Amino acid sequence: MREIEALYHLYKQDIYNYLLSISHDPILSEDLLSETFIKAIYSLSGFRGEASIKTWFFSIARHLWLQHLRRERKSIAYNDMLDIYVADSIIDQCITKEISNRIKTLLGTKDFRTQAIVDMRINGISYHEISERLGITENSARVIDFRAKKWLKTILKKEGLI
Repeated sequence: MREIEALYHLYKQDIYNYLLSISHDPILSEDLLSETFIKAIYSLSGFRGEASIKTWFFSIARHLWLQHLRRERKSIAYNDMLDIYVADSIIDQCITKEISNRIKTLLGTKDFRTQAIVDMRINGISYHEISERLGITENSARVIDFRAKKWLKTILKKEGLI
């Protein structure tokens, strides 16, 4: 339990700042921060170490934010979800509408399957569900999503947008 407490003190401000940047609500950000660490405690056995523990916390926080959006809003603007999707990969960068629009244009050049996977991830759909919907393995969905993010980051860096 001391380890979780140490991790909380180490990452709480970064996670809070991230949640505040996407929610623009200090009270909601604090609530989601608490929920993030509670969920992490219960999910610790599921941590596979494929990413850093900090990245894992951020993904939990992002997932909780998406759940909150689904509960609170009947529909969410695609560009809002796109901002959140990209923020998952580029948390430390300032995401602008110009970048989101560029990403949308770039994704339009990809094949149908890649576009479908990215769209579903933007909408918070799990890799498991994506694999079932598209008739591919969960790992394939993860790899395609990872490659799409990597490709987007490479182009955006070349263009000086990030």
